Amino acid sequence: MKKTIITIALSFIFNIGCYIAQDYKVNTDKSTIHWIGKKVTGEHDGYISIKEGQFYIVNNQITRGQFYIDMSSMTCTDIEDATYNQKLVGHLKSADFFGVENYPTAKLIITKSTPFKDNQCVLHGNLTIKDKTDDVQFIVKRNNDVYKAKINVDRSKYDVKYGSSSFFDNLGDKVIYDIFELEVKLILN
Repeated sequence: MKKTIITIALSFIFNIGCYIAQDYKVNTDKSTIHWIGKKVTGEHDGYISIKEGQFYIVNNQITRGQFYIDMSSMTCTDIEDATYNQKLVGHLKSADFFGVENYPTAKLIITKSTPFKDNQCVLHGNLTIKDKTDDVQFIVKRNNDVYKAKINVDRSKYDVKYGSSSFFDNLGDKVIYDIFELEVKLILN
């Protein structure tokens, strides 16, 4: 009888433990967001910093989370000439692109996720840039305390118009593609 009660109690405790949310905080010093933007004549890339981020896992599934991105931290890594590099970064931060002075923070709010299977899940979220919000969907891969994702973002959904054929005609080889990629690497505290 004692064994049965202990077995039931342990089973109950174990099962409740599976449903308790695990809170994960992002190590903002070690985590990275690598951006890649392409145009007809080439591409540029650089980094943006995460201000803060956390997510919750219940029963092997991300149930919610939020991430805040410091748009003023934007850098360019492919241009070696310091003057041209700063010219590009300044233009990306200007009202032509991300309007960082008025919109210094972008955010991603997780709305739903599939359970992890083979350390991968499909994540859905609301991405906000320049006070415009649109749904994004992407695959998250985890390896211990490292979570990676590639997110394709359509800048036309966020009113980022400069050089976009979605807003302007006859741009020829001056077209900057609407889709830019974010390669996210989150390392947990």
